[in-house]
Amino acid sequence: MKALPVEPSNVPLAIGSRIRAARQSQRLTIEQVAEATGLTKGFLSRVERDLTSPSVASLVTLCQVLSVSIGDLFAAPETHLTRRDDGPKISLGGEGIVERLLTARSERRLQIIQAVIEPRGRGESELYAVDCDVDVLHVIKGRIQLILSNEKYELEEGDTLSFPGREPHTWVNPTDDTVEVLWILVPAASR
Repeated sequence: MKALPVEPSNVPLAIGSRIRAARQSQRLTIEQVAEATGLTKGFLSRVERDLTSPSVASLVTLCQVLSVSIGDLFAAPETHLTRRDDGPKISLGGEGIVERLLTARSERRLQIIQAVIEPRGRGESELYAVDCDVDVLHVIKGRIQLILSNEKYELEEGDTLSFPGREPHTWVNPTDDTVEVLWILVPAASR
């Protein structure tokens, strides 16, 4: 069996921004990293801007000082794209509502749900809570009422309301128009 030849790519790997992000996340200055690694500030600045590539030895030293694995610098970021109207339908309850999950099912840091609510659509008749720390409601189109145990909010297009995720609430579309909203749950609601 003949092996397929693989031609190397001439596209340089841009790792400088990841090195800069690692340095900044640890609140280190270029001067501090230069002192710890024995590399010059000018060299480190050029590396962070992808104007030069460090040697393997310099890269190993830099990664040790920044507590980053070399592999992390070259790993492709984990991404998830959901095109409009392609998110899987889900149901959190209510009447006259179509909900779509916009974030990956595996995403645990947050959850974004697009909801299209028919005229006079409504949430549960009893107040309910979602198992997350923060619940955010953003109105894309139309008007909606969010009802908490001791307060009612009238939200219009462009309005955003944040409240504790475990706070009992419900909602209603009091109009004869379709409403479109985003629910953002942080972290993602427990299943």
